[in-house]
Amino acid sequence: MFVDTAKVFISAGKGGDGAVSFRHEIYVEKGGPDGGVGGDGGDVIFVATEGLNTLIDFRYKPELKAKPGENGSKCDRSGSAGNPLYVKVPMGTIVRRAGKVIADLTEKGQEVVIAKGGEGGSGNAHFKSSVRQAPRIAEKGEMGEVFEAELELRLLADVGLVGFPNAGKSTFLSVVSNARPEIADYAFTTLTPNLGVADIDSSSLLIADIPGLIEGASEGKGLGDAFLRHVERTAVLLHLIDAYTDDIAGAYTTIRSELTKYNVDLTDRPEIIALTKIEGLDDDIIQMQVDAVKAVAGNTPVFAISSIAHKGITEVLRALQQKVAESRELAAVIEDEDEDIETISLSQSKLDESWSVERVEDEEGVLYFVVTGEKIERFARRTIFGSYEAENRLRDILKKLGIAHELRRRGAQGDSFIHIGENRFTFLEQ
Repeated sequence: MFVDTAKVFISAGKGGDGAVSFRHEIYVEKGGPDGGVGGDGGDVIFVATEGLNTLIDFRYKPELKAKPGENGSKCDRSGSAGNPLYVKVPMGTIVRRAGKVIADLTEKGQEVVIAKGGEGGSGNAHFKSSVRQAPRIAEKGEMGEVFEAELELRLLADVGLVGFPNAGKSTFLSVVSNARPEIADYAFTTLTPNLGVADIDSSSLLIADIPGLIEGASEGKGLGDAFLRHVERTAVLLHLIDAYTDDIAGAYTTIRSELTKYNVDLTDRPEIIALTKIEGLDDDIIQMQVDAVKAVAGNTPVFAISSIAHKGITEVLRALQQKVAESRELAAVIEDEDEDIETISLSQSKLDESWSVERVEDEEGVLYFVVTGEKIERFARRTIFGSYEAENRLRDILKKLGIAHELRRRGAQGDSFIHIGENRFTFLEQ
């Protein structure tokens, strides 16, 4: 069964908690802290895998969960890291989080960390210093990233076959490649995209047969709307038209119009036109139909072929081969030019250290302060609230980052509540 969209719940592993422990050997006087660090949680990693062409597996396994890290323990023992979860996906898979693309797996063997596991918390051995000989502070392990991801498959192919239903696309694919699509004399025989490899001279072409389009397909009519996304990744379009079509020029312009309405970028996509099923037509009629298409197709090459009689097939494949090579070469040049463009932006470290303070008054007139920022929120997530030493450490961090000064400037008093993420504590120890 072909499935090209799916939703999955992704959960990276939680980091292990740090340990609070002290040495108790009888021969060690005043044994110090020896609590170990927790292990990092496992990542969720997608791997682009050749030979897969459907997302059906994710319909039956909608949750992907990596292993958590183990807690630290005494004697400075670190917890083991959680095993990452490697997930095989078809080449051409796009991953979205809250509508934003976070990964586009297009190359064989490409690995992308989709969800990062949480870091393990430090044990109390980490907090020992000359002025803090016996710290009872440890950190909680961070939660791994958890979210719902939307997966979309756009088939990667050199050539995309487009045209009206029953235009001969499936027959063409079955003749030039090892694909065996369903073939019959009725519209919408092809209900799912098919892939086939066509060998030509010393190279090969990966060809995708897209289900037949009709007028209005870009607006959801027929079957085409569900599969037009697969045309976007093809380097060249092979537009197949039944040579018996009465208004053959109109058939061509209708499909071109639907492609453009779906994605205006397809307007400039390299294209070759082939009139199919010519085995029963006289030469003068074939030429008349070719001329009619050329009148509206500009400089686009037009061929007349018969898949059943294997007539004109080699010429079309060679023309496609040349167009694909030119398209790939042009794409490589554009990519190199894009890499040369300089961009100015804040460094990631500066973005991580940024923070903001908001003064808030609730409906009952109670004043509190909300602190946001990647770095300070991360410290708060690792803090064991309820432990006065752990909370005082967080207060020290507020001072070091300059947040405490801003809180005072905004009117915070010692008993004012500070909100960071889901946690709340007083500005000063009470």
